[in-house]
Amino acid sequence: MKTVDTQPVKDFLACATPQAWLESALDNQSILLIDHANCEKKAASTALNLMYRYVDKPDLLQRMSKLAREELRHFEQVLTIMQKRNIDYIQLSSARYAGGLREFMRTSEPGKLIDVLIVGAFIEARSCERFDRLAPLLDEELADFYTSLLRSESRHFMDYLKLARQYAKEAGVELSDVDTRIAFFAEKEAELIQTPDSEFRFHSGPPH
Repeated sequence: MKTVDTQPVKDFLACATPQAWLESALDNQSILLIDHANCEKKAASTALNLMYRYVDKPDLLQRMSKLAREELRHFEQVLTIMQKRNIDYIQLSSARYAGGLREFMRTSEPGKLIDVLIVGAFIEARSCERFDRLAPLLDEELADFYTSLLRSESRHFMDYLKLARQYAKEAGVELSDVDTRIAFFAEKEAELIQTPDSEFRFHSGPPH
């Protein structure tokens, strides 16, 4: 399997995943897989919602259609691994991560779309970073699976960023303003990742 350069992802994020979260992930591998499946479903749903909301943007439609298909394929792969390991797909409460980012999104256009795309970039980048950090710590099957996801997750992160810049430019928004929003969300994302959580989730902070 070809190696994937994850340095752009690491450079984009304002902090690395805390070691305490990695240790908690090893102790909660069933929850890790269940919530990973949830994340793939949510990622596909986000892409589809963007396709319904912005039907006048061909580039977005093409990229989000491909992204949704890939995320659903990943969902199916996680389910297969769960079934092999006799892990029941139970209901889990959501992490505060995605909602914690979305509460800072603007509500009027073009800022709304730009922020949605930037938040999407951060979610994909953090997922990629966590797959990269987890892979060397897991059994061979999971390590190979998570390593196989790195290429698509890093591409999704870049797709979201490219679209954010593209539609900002089309709307007459200065790219420096986009960079300001990226820096703002980088700070908020790092706070969510570094602040302790009472429940382990794929995007939670370190345990209390």
